[in-house]
Amino acid sequence: MRATSPSRCREETALKVVIADDEPLARERLRSLLAEQAGVEVVAEAENGEQALHACAALQPDLVLLDIAMPGLDGLEAARHLATFDPRPAVVFCTAYDAHALSAFEAAAIDYLMKPVRPERLAAALERTRTFLAGRSGHPGTPNQQARTVLCARLRGSLRLIPIEDIHYLQAEEKYVVVHHARGEDLLEESLKSLEEEFAGRFVRIHRNCLVARHELLELRRNGAGQVQAVLRHGNAPLEVSRRCVASIKQDLL
Repeated sequence: MRATSPSRCREETALKVVIADDEPLARERLRSLLAEQAGVEVVAEAENGEQALHACAALQPDLVLLDIAMPGLDGLEAARHLATFDPRPAVVFCTAYDAHALSAFEAAAIDYLMKPVRPERLAAALERTRTFLAGRSGHPGTPNQQARTVLCARLRGSLRLIPIEDIHYLQAEEKYVVVHHARGEDLLEESLKSLEEEFAGRFVRIHRNCLVARHELLELRRNGAGQVQAVLRHGNAPLEVSRRCVASIKQDLL
């Protein structure tokens, strides 16, 4: 990620933009086109989806101009994560391929620009962005689409990407969800319910405040007080299982 120095002559209300594209020439063209638009400030550039997420966590831009085909975390998955950010930036895809248009809008993009991007189409996308910002909800949510391969934990203006396959269990605590994974614990600003819906095939609910990775479940056992507990492959201690969840967990263990 390369940060761009803000221009002193920009208006205080300028749209803050992050450009994410793995091709330097494509970033240069977008930067040049944006320089011709009034009230726009490019605050960072990124070469892939992960860099774009870091830039957005640190700088809270209004708009992300996002390529789709990038190495590592691609633009579609990056957009799904951006939809959970608060405040949520507008996402406009800039791509050489029209085959991803449906997936782009399922990932909550507000516009889809074909390369080479035309100045008038970019101007229209900026207007869409201003309309989006005017009505932006303060409550983020993951759009209904293919499940993500990583989760994003926000860390003091930065973030950590946690591969889904490394997660042992997810536990709700007040307004956060604690992710227990192979390298420790992190906090998510997402709801346990939305995570359960997105990853229904991977996690099973064992309690109203806990989801466990199916591959982590070893057995159910009762403690001295008769309480059913789940034993995990990598758990430091068994986890409490609610009565209503016992039957479904036994099915997973068959």
